[in-house]
Amino acid sequence: MKYNLTRRNFLKNIVVGGTSLAGTGLLSDSLVLASDFSEKLSIEKEPQMSQTRKFLEQAVLKREYIDRFLDPKAQKWAVFDSELGYTLQNCVLKNGVDGSLTFENFEPAGQRKMINYAKKPCRINSYGDSFTECHQVSDGETWQEILAAHLGEPIRNFGVGGYGVYQAYRRMLRAEATNSSAKYIILNIWNYDHIRNIDKWRWIKVEGYRKAFDKDFQKSTKSGFLTGSLFHANPWAYLRIDAATGNVVEYPNPYPEPQDLYKLCDKEHVYNAFRDDFVVQIIMAQKTGKFDYPEEIAQLCKTMNIKGDLNDSQQCRKIASDLHLKCALRSSMYVVDKAVEFAEKNNKKLMILLSCGRDSVVKAFRGQQRFDQSFVDFLVKKNIPFVDTLEKHVEDFKSFNLSPIDYCKRYYIGHYSPKGNHFFAFAIKDEIVEWLEPKPPAYRTLETT
Repeated sequence: MKYNLTRRNFLKNIVVGGTSLAGTGLLSDSLVLASDFSEKLSIEKEPQMSQTRKFLEQAVLKREYIDRFLDPKAQKWAVFDSELGYTLQNCVLKNGVDGSLTFENFEPAGQRKMINYAKKPCRINSYGDSFTECHQVSDGETWQEILAAHLGEPIRNFGVGGYGVYQAYRRMLRAEATNSSAKYIILNIWNYDHIRNIDKWRWIKVEGYRKAFDKDFQKSTKSGFLTGSLFHANPWAYLRIDAATGNVVEYPNPYPEPQDLYKLCDKEHVYNAFRDDFVVQIIMAQKTGKFDYPEEIAQLCKTMNIKGDLNDSQQCRKIASDLHLKCALRSSMYVVDKAVEFAEKNNKKLMILLSCGRDSVVKAFRGQQRFDQSFVDFLVKKNIPFVDTLEKHVEDFKSFNLSPIDYCKRYYIGHYSPKGNHFFAFAIKDEIVEWLEPKPPAYRTLETT
């Protein structure tokens, strides 16, 4: 099967883009809004395909990046995975609260090191991105370990920083087919995990992060711990949306062998492989106010019920943003439906957690509408058990006489600090206890215990 999009089969597929957030070592996506780009950009003055080539040349990898990533003896955060692009390994990072070191260790089955009640049978597995992995804290400071200590039973942590909902789901399928399977499954979804589902190669869309990574890469790591940006976001299994039907289509990793990554060091290969990939088209439309293939986009807009004039540069940027968001949320709905189906078929229980970054928390405090409301409505309509921690933060904020920014400083250092993970653990505690049968040891009668 050929995975590179051509102009002919471009019609059938869509992916969405995002931006980067520096400071934590990981890529962090955000929605690409029309207001993020100015009509005054000089890039509009150049021929469109020339602009696309220049954009893609900036994403070309250096061979030394791949050399270190594939070197089993090198200091690094992630290791190659043929299906999901990468998984995690033991490491020491200088990214913790107050500039401290954090220690990340992983069990042979892939979950983060279990500390509390680790030798007891485990019936709860958690999956998700870095807000599940609990990046920027040490093993004993994750929300899973805090909650496990309170409940009196262990919780496995299969989170991987940078994953989308789909990649976390694929990891779930893998782990649940092993001896580490569990009766109760938690799928934790952070704000912008939705847009990662349909990325073919996330590295393309994070221009600022790439520059920071290149600078950090040149620094020595002789100190014994990792600093700065962490290499990840290589190609993985992903989703696309059929423009004619709106159906979601699953695709395997187009670079499934370690040596395949070296193709991404060749600017001609990158250009030919990604020039008509939709994530590139959406970004270039944001930059230039026009699409390379307006006829195809018009059909996609019709299918997704997106209105606007493609010949108007400002409206074109808004169309790109609307497509970005609507397709991302639809892909997550598809994944959750698949996860529910898997759980029911295998006699398991599924709960969705909705995590949030500090930008979403601040917006909620200021009364701004959440961008993922349609996804929340979907969970309610489907009667899928979930906990919305954004609402928990809104309620908690009422107890303080703080500005939104100062409130967030209590809990966030990019990701949650140890104090933030403590908040999260107890924000979801009541729903978790109600969900579990029999109740966890801390909530059983003395005779039962």
